[in-house]
Amino acid sequence: MIALVDCNSFYASCERAFNPSIRHLPVIVLSNNDGCVISLTAEAKALGIKMGTPYFMLKELIKQHNIQVFSSNYTLYGDMSNRVMQTLSTFTPHIEVYSIDESFLDVGHFYKKDLHSYAWQIKERVLQWTKIPISVGIAKTKTLAKIANRLAKKSPKAKGVLVLQEPAHVEAALKRTEISDVWGIGRQHTNFLQKYGIHNAYEFTQQPDAWVKKHLTVVGLRMLRELRGEPCLELEEVMPQKQNICTSRSFGTPVTTLDGLLEATATYASKCAYKLRQQASCAAAITVFATTNRYADTPQYYNSKTIQLPDPANCDLYLIKYANMALRSIYREGFSYKKVGVIVSDFVPENNLQLGLFSGIDTGKHKDLMQALDSLNSRYGRSTVKAAALGITNAWTLKREKLSPCYTTRLEDLLVAKL
Repeated sequence: MIALVDCNSFYASCERAFNPSIRHLPVIVLSNNDGCVISLTAEAKALGIKMGTPYFMLKELIKQHNIQVFSSNYTLYGDMSNRVMQTLSTFTPHIEVYSIDESFLDVGHFYKKDLHSYAWQIKERVLQWTKIPISVGIAKTKTLAKIANRLAKKSPKAKGVLVLQEPAHVEAALKRTEISDVWGIGRQHTNFLQKYGIHNAYEFTQQPDAWVKKHLTVVGLRMLRELRGEPCLELEEVMPQKQNICTSRSFGTPVTTLDGLLEATATYASKCAYKLRQQASCAAAITVFATTNRYADTPQYYNSKTIQLPDPANCDLYLIKYANMALRSIYREGFSYKKVGVIVSDFVPENNLQLGLFSGIDTGKHKDLMQALDSLNSRYGRSTVKAAALGITNAWTLKREKLSPCYTTRLEDLLVAKL
């Protein structure tokens, strides 16, 4: 049996966890640059707010209903996610962290265990230890567990916990699940299946294997068998390494100068380098792109440049050099740039580098330098030591006017108890 644990309105719940005064008020969290809604509580949904609604369209509603608004605080959310996952690991050693707010747990190895009671233990402990509310769905396969979790959230009777074990209960759940809500069924496949009269998950399970494989390939066939209760997707207890890494953010204010774009590009290249070191990889190619705001009534421009690096690397200085080289080749004056990004790809293991015959890179020196930099930044805080190319003031950084404190990762932001 597989359990899917999903944190409810995760970003908004993280904000509530440290502010008891807003636990019964509508709460929304905004995207980068305070653009649109990316997380909202049930109270906010009841007011008609939907995911993706632009912030500027909600200002009157916010005043009328005392809606609590927060800029996205990914440092806080990442740390709270780790705390939730650590709590879940006390229930089983077999866990797959699927996303920042979702995990699959193997709960099928317990002998004569009441899974419904066990699911409630999970729910109550996570809430007690982290103040994050969760929903738990348990079934024979990962796809069925997804359905169980979704129904657990929606059903007032379930109250956030649902175990699909009896065939009659599984069938009823499949009939209540629209085909568009099945994990892995996208819009194109939904439209295709509906043309053939397949509107819910149960109707999909009644289709012949050969027909599903022909039209939805082997992936669709695995999905079909999972819905029938046949496990086809194993837990990925060790997270696979990324095959490419992208770091990009929209600017808080448009950037019109090359120097500003170079600072941003260097910053993103440095972040890519750090992520590469975290997974012990080196990149052999780097791509830089720059774009204006397509929604603004200003001249439009987009371009990108890919450079094959002379030697694979994960050193900040090396990647910054080639990232800025790529940016200079695509930069054009006279435009207001809204966003730049850096993508590193073509990864090779750090301990298995194949350098060129005339390579001029000193890998040993670079490795020692980066270890020292990472150690200092880990001890004294991010960007304590950084390349000069990253700049100091960074006027182009994200606009986050409603940012909450980093309660769990910054000493000056720790909550203070007053007597």
